[in-house]
Amino acid sequence: MHKRISSILILSLILPTLAFAQGTLEDYKRAERLLPWNLRTLVRDAEVSPHWIEDTDRFWYRRATADGKEFVVVDPAKKTREPLFDHAKLAAGISRILGRDVQANKLPFDDFSYASKSSQITFSASGSSWSCSLASYQCSRANGPARRWGDGFSPDGRWQAFVRNHNLWVRSVANNQEIRLTDDGVEDYAYATPLPSGGELIQRATNGARPQVAVFWAPDSSKLATYRIDSRFALKMTTVQSVPPDRLRPVAYTYAYPLPGEALAKAEPIVFDIEAGKRIRVETEPINIEFQGGPGFEWDKESRHFYFNTYQRGWKRNELKEVDSTTGKTRVVLEEVSDTFIDPGTNFIESVNDGAEFLMASERDGWNHLYLFDGKTGQLKKQLTSGTWVVRQIVRIDEKTRRVYFLGAGKEPGEDPYQTHLYCVNMDGTGLRLLTPEKANHTANVSPTSAFFVDTYSRPDLPTIVVLRRSSDGEVVMPLEQADASELLKTGWTYPEAFHGKGRDGKVDIYGLIWRPSNFDPKKKYPVIEQIYTGPQSFFVPKTFAAYRSTAQSTAELGFIVVMIDGQGTGGRSKAFHNFSYKNLGDGGIDDHIAVLKQMAEKYPYMDLDRVGLYGGSAGGYDTAHAMLTHPKFYKVGVSTSGNHDHRMDKAWWNELWMGYPVGDHYREQSNVTMADKLEGKLMLVHGELDDNVNPTATLQFVDALIKANKNFDMLIVPNQYHGEGRNPYLIRRRWDYFVQHLLGVTPPQDYRIQVEESERS
Repeated sequence: MHKRISSILILSLILPTLAFAQGTLEDYKRAERLLPWNLRTLVRDAEVSPHWIEDTDRFWYRRATADGKEFVVVDPAKKTREPLFDHAKLAAGISRILGRDVQANKLPFDDFSYASKSSQITFSASGSSWSCSLASYQCSRANGPARRWGDGFSPDGRWQAFVRNHNLWVRSVANNQEIRLTDDGVEDYAYATPLPSGGELIQRATNGARPQVAVFWAPDSSKLATYRIDSRFALKMTTVQSVPPDRLRPVAYTYAYPLPGEALAKAEPIVFDIEAGKRIRVETEPINIEFQGGPGFEWDKESRHFYFNTYQRGWKRNELKEVDSTTGKTRVVLEEVSDTFIDPGTNFIESVNDGAEFLMASERDGWNHLYLFDGKTGQLKKQLTSGTWVVRQIVRIDEKTRRVYFLGAGKEPGEDPYQTHLYCVNMDGTGLRLLTPEKANHTANVSPTSAFFVDTYSRPDLPTIVVLRRSSDGEVVMPLEQADASELLKTGWTYPEAFHGKGRDGKVDIYGLIWRPSNFDPKKKYPVIEQIYTGPQSFFVPKTFAAYRSTAQSTAELGFIVVMIDGQGTGGRSKAFHNFSYKNLGDGGIDDHIAVLKQMAEKYPYMDLDRVGLYGGSAGGYDTAHAMLTHPKFYKVGVSTSGNHDHRMDKAWWNELWMGYPVGDHYREQSNVTMADKLEGKLMLVHGELDDNVNPTATLQFVDALIKANKNFDMLIVPNQYHGEGRNPYLIRRRWDYFVQHLLGVTPPQDYRIQVEESERS
């Protein structure tokens, strides 16, 4: 009897553990099923990208169907939506020219040009350009070469610019006559040649410059603007490909990659008058090139002037400059200054009436708003919007009615301040009007006449809805599409939950999102994993239905509660909220995150804050390690991928923008390398060997410091992997295993293999 009682007692201790098992093989299978690339079979998304037909309100778009796709045309005036063409007849016509069977629901293109007057479409397939009549459905090879960025063709098609041996040439399309425009170009001081990334060099298996030519033709094709980049004094970075595809020996690729405080490459603007055979020197100081690529130029309609932006090093001053293409004389049209930083993602400028005026978004009054300037004098004419909310994007400027359509956020009471709505305002600052009233995140595309717009809206808990609206009052004209999540919901999946609480000071509102496993049981205790990224260039907690595609859901399926939080220092809010990150990336708003996590746990006791982990890539990789170093009692387990662990070792532009210029002691003080001795938890460091965004050196220098501090950690350097985790199934599985082992305390399924189609890999 005594023995039987003991057996019952032991069984009673074991059974709850078995009943509440987490990190099991079944959990892994369910998690794999909910990885982003597998969800496409469970959700039919509502995506409408309108292609407006000429300058009318009619448009066509590609819509997803249960078994493929179709192309439809919408006529707002008639309130009709119908197939743009007979898909079966077009498929038959394309089959004849391609010599293979083409299905009507799987036409071999997603985009095309449509000439409504001739009822003809032109598209690319099988490496060639083709035209098909929508009257006869006869197809033939299209005449003339395709026009793409980097091909160098003039707008009238008469000229093609190209680079040969670092010099700029043009070729007459009519007779192939070549004209040499420069003769002094050399390596690292070449014409019309953007600075290549390491990835470009690796993909082309060469250390040579990219084949594209960077020229900006005037609309009348008489002139072109370009630049000559001097990178002779810019220091280089080297990427080593240890496992190249066609050889045993490793290959090294070297490219310009200045670090904070180092010498930068410089771009010298130049104008060439093709008709006159003349070179015009642009009277301006060279433009700083702080990373890769090159500057861009935008011409006016008259082909007389072009414009470009320059940022002072340290990003405290932005100037819009105008160049007279006949004389090369340059003037500053507008300038924006800040005591901290000017965020290039929010400080955007749009031309009005071909440069007679300019519309600029600025944080100068503490919130990002619209300002109208005189294009000739640079004087402020009117602040168009104001208040404790922000303008996020200019959608359309209607010059005839003098009205601006824009996305704004934070204006509607009782809403998540990150959710956008479409508004319009007159260019005298009157008539501000909300055009999308639903409490959701809206994006919009306004027709060429400004009479209608396509409105796409959703929330993490609201599948996407797309409607056509009237611009005058926002009235819905007709529905277009709606996402179908019914198959996803049948799996037991539930919508993530939006959450907001107070930050570290108990005053500032902080917003987040919570994902739960589909087999969630509120009686259990769940470890918590934070997916983290605190880069100041934006905010990162999803605000749309696309949240269902986050890897957070698949991670939750293993037996976790997964959260994302935007703390102070990220974008999308006030200038003061944003400024919190200035010279202070080491804070990362982590104390705000912890404060909100504690409030979540108060509301949901099943969240176990004694077992908290986190993961992230790039700046999120830095955040992961840094949070564990600065808050070791709270964050116990982390997986850091592609982390920029020391801001002195990362690209100049991003770090000088947010950490300031010149480089000061705060760079060193906020480095994970200098804090390596503070590591207490379980940390896994992952870095792709071919990462040209954050060089693997950033992780290896951190590793060196951890070794010197006698700290235990795990590391994985991945051959032929670029920046981040991407869709590498091995890295995803290893991350899962790490949390299952060290947060759940169970042994992961042995050698579980995540399946992914080759086309889905990053």
